[in-house]
Amino acid sequence: MCICVNCHYVDVCQTYHAVEEQHQQSHLTDKPSFNPIQADINVNIRPKDEYIEIEWDIVSCKSFLEETGKWIRLCPGLPIPN
Repeated sequence: MCICVNCHYVDVCQTYHAVEEQHQQSHLTDKPSFNPIQADINVNIRPKDEYIEIEWDIVSCKSFLEETGKWIRLCPGLPIPN
């Protein structure tokens, strides 16, 4: 799971914005203003029936500032991204 769901900067982060783009998800903001330091992304590639599933997860970030539940407060009622 992406650590960003519990990060203070999730709604303004340029790297999270790029991950949203890769997942073809709606953006939390159209113009993110925060450029994090050393955000590490894992890309998982899995064959699924007739297609290949690609999942992008930010797994570490020097700028991570924990704010538990930040994403869910921004997107109430939506499932938490994996």
